[in-house]
Amino acid sequence: MDFVQDGYSWGWPLAFLGAVLLLALLAQSFLFGLLSRWAQYHSGFLLKSIVRHGRKPFACLVPFLALLVALPAARLPVKAVVQAQHALGLGVIAAVGWLAIVCSAVIFDVISARYRMDVADNLAARRVHTQARVLHRIVVVMVTIVTLSVILMTFPPIKQMGISLLASAGIAGLIIGSAMKSSLSNLIAGVQIAFTQPIRLEDAVVVEGEWGWVEEINTTYVTVRLWDLRRMVLPLSYFLEHPFQNWTRHTSELIGSVFLYVDYTVPVEEVRKELRRIVQNNARWRGHVCVLQVTDATANAVQLRALVDARDSSSAFDLRCDVREGLIHFLQEKYPQGLPKVRAEFQSAPNGSGHSLPAPSEFLGSEMPAHHKNT
Repeated sequence: MDFVQDGYSWGWPLAFLGAVLLLALLAQSFLFGLLSRWAQYHSGFLLKSIVRHGRKPFACLVPFLALLVALPAARLPVKAVVQAQHALGLGVIAAVGWLAIVCSAVIFDVISARYRMDVADNLAARRVHTQARVLHRIVVVMVTIVTLSVILMTFPPIKQMGISLLASAGIAGLIIGSAMKSSLSNLIAGVQIAFTQPIRLEDAVVVEGEWGWVEEINTTYVTVRLWDLRRMVLPLSYFLEHPFQNWTRHTSELIGSVFLYVDYTVPVEEVRKELRRIVQNNARWRGHVCVLQVTDATANAVQLRALVDARDSSSAFDLRCDVREGLIHFLQEKYPQGLPKVRAEFQSAPNGSGHSLPAPSEFLGSEMPAHHKNT
């Protein structure tokens, strides 16, 4: 069909540009089809990541470039050519920005494949993953801002507005800085965290009195997965401005403590031997620390503290529970009289007739529960 407007026939130019668009899409599809087949027969992770992330941005970039190159040969009116070039140029700018983000994603995939986190000693992997993930998200934000800025600067009215605003950069800077104070502080905090790394992915932390693991580090906030599967969301700047506990800062190994209160008659050496037996049969024990000490002695009981080490925070908590249960079971079986007791002594007291009631000799120095204590 031949479209005629103001004496100009649009049929052939539109057919020509449609054919160019179709050929560009076919070429792009054929190229990535070959790359996909090649990636299936080769174990290289880089090629697979390029195919997975690059298909969509190239599906936009290649047609835009092809139309931009073929536009002069379409013999369109000058005004139409200028408008089409501007529109296609915007598409190319957006596609190039998208491609830059894809390059960052490919780099992140390669780093993730090289440094695996599903191993026992993943401290170095968590450090690298944290840096890569935070920097990737910062790149996404920066590339998006630059791309939108370049697109807006292609419109002459907005460009003139930008030039006029540049003259009053001092006032505009103060206004923008005040309005974006929180966002900018979190963005800068993200860069600091990426390099100084007070926290990393899957670090065990205690924040606001809650214990959990760092699940996600975004450009503005951190998600902490608590032990009961709740999520605590905190701004990035929190971890630079407030104290918190990081149980896996340099290593995931932890020492757990268990306190018991026993009677003075319990032999400490036997309890120490039982502690050693309990941890040696427990897979959660790391094998370096196994100590039992008398840390306090009150009027009614002796405080025993057992120290044991584990490979990570979860194992340390479970190991402490196992040790506590094992020692209590040991005392119940071997030394049932070893529970804390309150000792009371009955003394004679005068009765109403002036005679004294003799103190029962069988109760002198006897052991009685706390609720029978005579005051």
